[in-house]
Parts: sequence; structure tokens; C-alpha cells
Amino acid sequence: MKLTPSSNFDDIAPLNEQDIPNAIQQLLEEPKFVRILTVSFPTLPIEVVKAQFRSITTVGDFQQKIARPFLRDLEAQTSNGIYLLGTEQLSVTQNYLFLSNHRDITLDASYLCVKLLEKGFDTVEVAVGNNLLLESWIETLVRLNKSFIVQRGLRGRAQLEASRHLSDYIHYAIKNKHQSVWLAQREGRAKDSNDRTQESLLKMLAMSGDQSPVENLASLAIRPLIISYEYDPCDFLKAKELQQRRDDPCFQKSPKDDLISMETGITGFKGKVVYKIGKQLSLPVDRLHALPRSEQFSTIAKLIDQEIHQNYQIYNSNKVAFDQLFPDQKVGEYTLEEQQQFDYYIQAQIAKIDLEHKDEAFLKQKLLEIYANPLINYREAIK
Repeated sequence: MKLTPSSNFDDIAPLNEQDIPNAIQQLLEEPKFVRILTVSFPTLPIEVVKAQFRSITTVGDFQQKIARPFLRDLEAQTSNGIYLLGTEQLSVTQNYLFLSNHRDITLDASYLCVKLLEKGFDTVEVAVGNNLLLESWIETLVRLNKSFIVQRGLRGRAQLEASRHLSDYIHYAIKNKHQSVWLAQREGRAKDSNDRTQESLLKMLAMSGDQSPVENLASLAIRPLIISYEYDPCDFLKAKELQQRRDDPCFQKSPKDDLISMETGITGFKGKVVYKIGKQLSLPVDRLHALPRSEQFSTIAKLIDQEIHQNYQIYNSNKVAFDQLFPDQKVGEYTLEEQQQFDYYIQAQIAKIDLEHKDEAFLKQKLLEIYANPLINYREAIK
């Protein structure tokens, strides 16, 4: 593959090291960002926090001095522990594309980075949709933290060009910058936790390279990453959106909705969270080449989904929800007290939903599906 100058990606790539001091100064001049700092580090005087920011000269500084302590404290406050499994399969000399199911807008990749650091690995570059970059300082912040930008909402030729540009950058990051990359398996989160890989995403990834699409994909060293939440703090917002879409097929979330989801995901209780690194995707190139192009991508998507589904961490929340939806197929394996705790939790989440024409039966059904679908997929995957 022909080398591409790094400057070709200045519009979407993470910040270069020489840009960091200026980026820090811009952030510290933004009142909204300073307010976030006061909330994030409540025990420290704001001038101390600002001085710590000004000492940052590298991305590594930012992640070790700012991101890691903040997320460590957040983990203690909002979870029963966050765990990363499967790092024994990784090599410190190889770079991967972690293709992941997606639960939380901001924290899925953030906690992956912290846990990789704790295990002695470098952090990853992270794909972030431009729909979440509601103000310029937010873009500065995420690009400071090793994020690259995915252009959303384009059409026609503009979408095609943006997809090729993004594909070129991901290949460049892995092969030339020697950075691993985190990418969600689909655009946006699975609202019902029915995790499925988008074929269009695979087609985008296959656009860059000098070989066949299948070989271009194989060159990325794809490793499925499985993220399993015991409790999804945004579950009631997802159920609310599902009713809004049912009642109004033209419903579109507002930027305010995204901000609410981001805040709820960060501050809400998650129970236990497990990250598991799956096996590196082994593509049967010759067999895939014998298939029509459309079937090649659907077959690869199924291979990724199989790895994600069979490695999902199943909790009591998944089992109770499954049993309530499918009483004739009960899995049990939990106590009456655990069942009652989950029932109470579901009712409390429904109570948080503010809709004019609130359909509680529908909302309960959707909340149960959010927790049952990972178990449904798991049972199918291990057959």
C-alpha cells in the first residue's frame, strides 16, 4: 500500500503533539469546559486543576494525568467494577482494529483505554461521530484524547468521499502510525441491545488498500470486542426513543437528547461491566472470494456477530428479563430476591420516562428486550 502523508488527514485525525499546548490553552479559556472541570475534580481548587492541564505536553500526559484518574474515580462511584479480559491474546508489537458492540456514547472506548493502560498496553484511537461534537471545544477535547472524526449525515458523492477518506485513515493509523483503533460495529448504539454488525461499515473498511475487499479487511487484524453491562443507565432513554419512533416514524433526536444520554451514561449506575477481547477474525479468503460480493460482507458480519454473541457476559438482569418474555423457556439460576430487585429496577426506570402519552406496557416490553436480547443471541451462538 502506498504511503499517505499524515497531513492528508488533518481534518479528521487526532491532534498532533505540536498542537497540544495551543489546544490546552483554548480549552482553559472556554467557560463551559472550566465548569466541567470543577464538577469532575470537586476536591481540588480549580487553579490546581488548570495548572495540571497546562503541564500536559503529550497525549500520554493527558491520558495518565487527567483521563485515567477521572475514570478510576468514576468507576468506583458508578459501578461494581469494570474488567478487561483477554489481553493475554494481544501482542504489544501488533496493532488491531477492535470492532465493538456499543452501549455508552462516551465511556465504551474510554474505559477500554484505561484498562489497556493498566494491563501495560498502549491506548487506542477512537472513532467519534461529528454529530456529538456540538461545539468546537468538544471537538478539541476528543481529538486531544486520540479520537478521530466520522462524518455523519452526508449524502451521495459527499458520503462516498467521506467513507473512502475514513477508510484510508483507519488503514493509515493501524499500518503506518502503528496505532490500534476502536470502532463500533454499527452507526450509533443498538437501542435494543441486539448487537449486529453493519455491512455498510465493513464495506467502508474494505475501500482502502490494493487488494480485494476481503483481503483489505483481513489486513486490519480485526478483533471483536465484547462490552457487557449488568445495567445500562441509558436503558430508559432508549425505551423512550423507541416509543417516540413508534408514535412518530419521522422522529429525530435533538442535540439536547444526545447531551442527556452522554450525561446519563457517565453518571448512571452500571453494576458490573466486562470487556472481553475476542479472537482475531480469521477470514476464509478463498471461500469468501467464491461468493457474490454482497454475500461476502454479510458472511463476515455474521462471523463477527458470532464472536460477540457467544462471548457476552450474561448477568441475572439478562436471565430475569428473558424468563419474563419467554416463561415457557425459563433459564432460572437466580433467587426470588434477585428477581424482585430487577423488577423494582425496571419499574423505577419506567418512572423516569417523561412522555405525554406514556405507554407503560410498551416501555416495559422494550426494557425487558434490552436485557433479554443478549441472552437470546448468546443461546443461539453457542448452539
